[in-house]
Amino acid sequence: MTDMTVTSTPRGFQLRLPGFWTSVTVLAVILLAIFLILPIFSVFFISFFDAKTGAFGLSNYAEVFTRRFYTVALWNTLLIGVLGMLGACLLGVPLAFCTSRYRITGRTFIATFAVLVLCAPPFIGAYAWIMLFGANGAVTNLLSFAGISLPTIYGIPGIVMVFSLKFFPYIYLMTENALNTINKSYEDAAENLGCTSFERFRKITLPLVFPAVSTGAIICFVLSIADFGTPAILGKGIRTLSTIAYAQYTSEMAGTPTMAVTISMVMIAISMAALLLQRHILAKRRYASSLTNRPVKQSMRPLKSFLVHGFCYLVVFIAMLPSLTVIYTSFLATNGPVFTGGFGLDSYARILRDSPQAIANSFTFALAAVVLIAIVSGLLSFIVVRRDNAVSGSLDLLLMVPYLIPGVVMAIGYVTTFRYPPFDITGTALIIILLVFIRRLPYGVRSTTSILRQIKPSIEEAAVNLGASPAKTFLSVTVPLMMPGLIIGSLMSFITAINELSSTLILYTARTITMPVLIYIQVIDGEFGTAAALSTVLLLSTGICVFVVFRLSEDKEASFV
Repeated sequence: MTDMTVTSTPRGFQLRLPGFWTSVTVLAVILLAIFLILPIFSVFFISFFDAKTGAFGLSNYAEVFTRRFYTVALWNTLLIGVLGMLGACLLGVPLAFCTSRYRITGRTFIATFAVLVLCAPPFIGAYAWIMLFGANGAVTNLLSFAGISLPTIYGIPGIVMVFSLKFFPYIYLMTENALNTINKSYEDAAENLGCTSFERFRKITLPLVFPAVSTGAIICFVLSIADFGTPAILGKGIRTLSTIAYAQYTSEMAGTPTMAVTISMVMIAISMAALLLQRHILAKRRYASSLTNRPVKQSMRPLKSFLVHGFCYLVVFIAMLPSLTVIYTSFLATNGPVFTGGFGLDSYARILRDSPQAIANSFTFALAAVVLIAIVSGLLSFIVVRRDNAVSGSLDLLLMVPYLIPGVVMAIGYVTTFRYPPFDITGTALIIILLVFIRRLPYGVRSTTSILRQIKPSIEEAAVNLGASPAKTFLSVTVPLMMPGLIIGSLMSFITAINELSSTLILYTARTITMPVLIYIQVIDGEFGTAAALSTVLLLSTGICVFVVFRLSEDKEASFV
């Protein structure tokens, strides 16, 4: 099947015009070049101009790595990232082992709520923990009557706890999927040789699932160092690279935008280094095994069953506690920042009266971005899967970049790039929609490519042989077949788009404020009632999307990792 169109000119010459998929590929390259590569390059280029003199050089980077103000933030960022990753591993790996090896009553319940934890905004969890364990929190006050004092929720321990409970589902879902597919013969052989259960897990099982565990761990690390809302709310003087980058870029008095850009490049370098380290470790060993003789879930003795079930339910309950607290708080009667006692719908009435624009903006921007994602991801998926050439391979790798770039960095890149003609869109709704579109595009592409790889090309080739054009074949044959992947990818994109904070916090104006931004502002101002009501709206929207994905997807949990 050729992808060129032949036309005749008035003089009789034949002019070969680019075909449909060649044109789409060119447009895809242009799209990613403008809205992904150019903003990152702008950040990279500006970072070399001295913040004080404007001279070109490495002075900004020298300051980041030598001045105590920045080195402390760098150390805090790495420490929080590593500890948050380890905490997520300590929760996710044992939970995955329990649900994959033993008969757990309510396993679907555990997986469902793990996904809900994954989809809830992390900054909501941060402020919920303050309501529970802050200086005037419910649990703190309750224990104080018994003379029990708790460590402060603020600072690095609190941030690490929130990240561990927020991001462990990545490791849980990936590890459980890997545990369900390894060859049980290896574990049986180790048991026959006299290995204890722990030795068998450490020497056989864990190495076999290490690629899945390490992939989830890298995701947790990157998300932890990139998150802005949680350190900003729980930090209380603890500086991280994300909070400094935001402060340096937005402060009119003491801010230095050039240093914010430099910090952004350091954050990108850390993310890339983590990914390269993981690939280097995985390249040293082979982890493949046959997919025969898969593990069978075992029954347990009463005491062991009680302990295993208790562990699984406890982990999920604690992880869900912030969301449950937010929902409960949203129905408490309030008078401004003060809870007056009793229950009511005061907070919901207040957000409908004072914040309709933020609610409308969140849904409008997310839906607009999702429409773009659905269209572009369908086309890009076909190019990546069906067009076997260097360009399609490069596009596939390029689409991984948004996973690694923190939202603050992308937002700074967009402001830097699109504030001059002909792309003067700073301060508009369009810049937020485009940024959310680019950041969440990988969700759509990943979902549709997984479906498209299962569709035999012979079906499309038959349509072409019957005279259908490549465009008509794609629209009438391919799109209907990969529609489940498009829908699931769009829903996942919507979930993450409507909860976007780190990038919109830099891009928003009074007219383009969104619910996550307004929630963050209200938490900072102490307006917990309205913040809880808005958070509940976000959680409800997320929950509905998760329910729809679970109904549509055969491999339910895998749709979210």
